[in-house]
Amino acid sequence: MNEDIQMVLDMVQESMDKSMEHLKVQLSKIRVGRATPGMLETVKVDAYGSLMPINQTANVNTLDARTLTVQAWDKGLLPSIERAIINSNLGLNPQNNGEMIIINVPPLTEERRRDLVKRAKSEGEDAKVGVRNARKSGNDEIKSLQNDGMAEDMAKRGEDEVQKLTNTYSQKVDDLIAAKEKDIMTL
Repeated sequence: MNEDIQMVLDMVQESMDKSMEHLKVQLSKIRVGRATPGMLETVKVDAYGSLMPINQTANVNTLDARTLTVQAWDKGLLPSIERAIINSNLGLNPQNNGEMIIINVPPLTEERRRDLVKRAKSEGEDAKVGVRNARKSGNDEIKSLQNDGMAEDMAKRGEDEVQKLTNTYSQKVDDLIAAKEKDIMTL
């Protein structure tokens, strides 16, 4: 295979890898009933006159499978942190005991689990769109190389390789979504 085709394939694979990484990040944000410090990653706290991520104002830890603790570095920030968690629309109810904030993570209802599965599938579809866009740009690049004088059979082989990559990454997306769905629906 010639080096122009290999360059296109490398570009396509890199783009598909980015789609997969993005999907993994998005799926990690979908909580499945267990308490994890990552659940509060998106919370912004009004501290010292600016909005800061919660992990820059406090330590977030898990006490057990259903309980998070937030230990503020400056106890004066506890009310701000508590307000930020309430306003974050995560459905969490923080308890401030003056020393730290304790959050009991409620178990998921069947309806909420179904909603989370829908969200995971939607993220999977977005990742597949990214994979297909990478395929399209790779095929466009190959057509451009063909217009610049590349042999037709070489271009066809390149397009076949791009399609193989697309099929592989689509399957990886399906596998990730199936695993996440199983995780969400397991009590």
